[in-house]
Amino acid sequence: MTERVIDRVMDIADQLREQGAEAEKIGQLTDQTAKAMKAAGNIRLLQPSKYNGFEVHPREFAETVMATASLDPAAGWVNGVVGVHPYQLAYADPRVAEEIWGADVDTWVASPYAPQGVAKPVEGGYIFNGRWQFSSGTDQCEWIILGAMLGDAEGKPLMPPRMLHMILPRKDYEIVEDSWNVVGLRGTGSKDVIVRDAFVPDYRTMDATEVMDGTAQRKAGMSSTLYLMPWSTMFPLGITSAVIGIAEGALAAHLDYQRDRVGAYGAVKDDPYVMYAIGEAAADINAARQELLANVDRIYSIVDSGKEVSFEDRAAGRRTQVRAAWRAVAAVDQIFARSGGNALRMDKPLQRFWRDAHAGLAHAIHIPGTPYHASALSSFGVDPEGPLRALI
Repeated sequence: MTERVIDRVMDIADQLREQGAEAEKIGQLTDQTAKAMKAAGNIRLLQPSKYNGFEVHPREFAETVMATASLDPAAGWVNGVVGVHPYQLAYADPRVAEEIWGADVDTWVASPYAPQGVAKPVEGGYIFNGRWQFSSGTDQCEWIILGAMLGDAEGKPLMPPRMLHMILPRKDYEIVEDSWNVVGLRGTGSKDVIVRDAFVPDYRTMDATEVMDGTAQRKAGMSSTLYLMPWSTMFPLGITSAVIGIAEGALAAHLDYQRDRVGAYGAVKDDPYVMYAIGEAAADINAARQELLANVDRIYSIVDSGKEVSFEDRAAGRRTQVRAAWRAVAAVDQIFARSGGNALRMDKPLQRFWRDAHAGLAHAIHIPGTPYHASALSSFGVDPEGPLRALI
């Protein structure tokens, strides 16, 4: 049987747990963790086989992210965010993939996608400026995908707005040190980045709307089911998988902590109320896991059959994905509240999992209002418009 990346992750479980605590102290993944993840192939799960990628089913990607996050939340988060970029780069201009992976297939690519910069058209490309927050794992990355607003000749955003994804090498952007001072997911090193008057050639840009609605994949001639998957399924998948994996790690840490603990009312194992809470939380975390995996299986089956994934299907998928994250974090709250005062100590792993789970829930793709609203309207046969279609 062929060894999978998740098997390699479990082989380095102790190392990931140990390095997770160190990553929180230094505010980014440790060099040891990045090296171990490269050796295991975490970021090559969705990478094209031409560049030594595995092109796995999205379910396997999600399961690997969960496993990694259960051991080290920051490593799992980076796995989910940075690990989804090869999926998108597979249908970028072929010159981009060659530039990024031609010399080193383990080159990592950061983001963020928020359009916090402006791209001014010039001959052959764009002059690009802006500042972005939340570039997860950026210290370990040599390239980046950044969201931009298309500008006019004076560099002012055009109206109505048009969004682009700009792909830049490390020499064309600055990482802002000391810009990631946060309460959770500290080890992800999700720092700010700045671009000043960088020239980005046309072929290193992608139309954001075409990426999100699937036009970019079709224009690139993609035939693999993996690369025809909707962006609004794949990008959130990595992030929510990390949150659920963190919840699984929190449950494991809680069980380890409570196993022999004696509380105010005696041995915790003899307390039926705590046992009830643990049982319910374990069931909810497992339910979150299963509904996320079942959802990606469903979308994959639609794509694999050659059918188009409708907006209603995409909205229902986003609804499921968001609810899975909230369900898992709510379960973590239930067990953390029953862990006693010593669980608050910074040398105990449970408090870090608790903080990191809540930090993961704060990501924009976990805001429930729009996907819930859009999904409900779709179920009534109403086609949502405007902002209700965002990230769906």
